Amino acid sequence: MNVAVVLLTTGFVIVVALLTAAGAGKLARMDGATYPAALTRAAITFAAVLTLAATVTGALDTVLS
Repeated sequence: MNVAVVLLTTGFVIVVALLTAAGAGKLARMDGATYPAALTRAAITFAAVLTLAATVTGALDTVLS
């Protein structure tokens, strides 16, 4: 049961990170950014979402244990 929850949560976080990165890239292109700049913004957003998820997980682990 715990392995299934971890896998589903990991998959959910990755999907949310990808959707957020795609949105950031699209907004950058609509703002007139070049493709490399839009890709950079998307990559930074993807990394930020994964970092936020890891930080929240660490904080919850500290609080709940």
